[in-house]
Amino acid sequence: MNLDFTGKVAIVTGGAMGIGEATARKLAGLAASVAILDIDRDAGPKSAAAIAKNGGICEFFPCNISVGAEVSQAIDAVVSKYGAIDILVSNAGIQLYGDAVTTSEEEWDRLMGINLKGCFLVSKYAVPHMIERGGAIVIVGSVQSMTAISNSIAYVASKHGLLGLTRAMSLDYAHRGVRVNCVCPGAIDTPMLRWAAGLSDDPEKVIQTCNRMHPLGRIGKPEEVADAIAYLASPMASFITGAALVVDGGMLVPAGGMGFQEGGTGAATHK
Repeated sequence: MNLDFTGKVAIVTGGAMGIGEATARKLAGLAASVAILDIDRDAGPKSAAAIAKNGGICEFFPCNISVGAEVSQAIDAVVSKYGAIDILVSNAGIQLYGDAVTTSEEEWDRLMGINLKGCFLVSKYAVPHMIERGGAIVIVGSVQSMTAISNSIAYVASKHGLLGLTRAMSLDYAHRGVRVNCVCPGAIDTPMLRWAAGLSDDPEKVIQTCNRMHPLGRIGKPEEVADAIAYLASPMASFITGAALVVDGGMLVPAGGMGFQEGGTGAATHK
């Protein structure tokens, strides 16, 4: 079965750059009409214009997804423009660092507002349009939906929450023809990852470490996550709902992490 989204309308939140931009580009390339929802009024229109220039149908809709009124307005604008919603890719998210003591209440609320509440809000206003004709929601979680790294309490909590949201909504809307799944990427070469690496005195060392923690030996590409999202949104995944598809280059597989694989008891048995 070939992936073909002709006649389908897709919303991608956080579609201005990174995984979101790659997903918008992928879906438009498969003939979907794509709406990018993003707060970035500079990068958003540029991404939409680039997709349209390459023959896709794509338009930018400015929106702060942590604000219900803006989400409602943007969803209405998408439906007014394209007439329907078939696919929702809830991708928008930010990263902040801190533990339970050093994370401020304002930081916690801001991150949760975008990462978790934003997903809830866009689903709240999009789903009523989707249940009229069925559809698919793909939520972008993280390997941190299942595990954790240090000094990232708000981010880890939000990504765990997204997996719970996926499972809850998959049950709520299965009988209405709407499937809900989650993709959980490992380290992906996005502006967010480069920003995080840039917080170090040696950003390249951070990237090299990220490469090594994947058994495949490298960080992922946004397009590789976009491929997984397109699959879950397509009829090829028609019997999949409530699932978490890990797209992590094997990161979660090795017991003790890749360092242990290279120098631990198993490694010691290699000749």
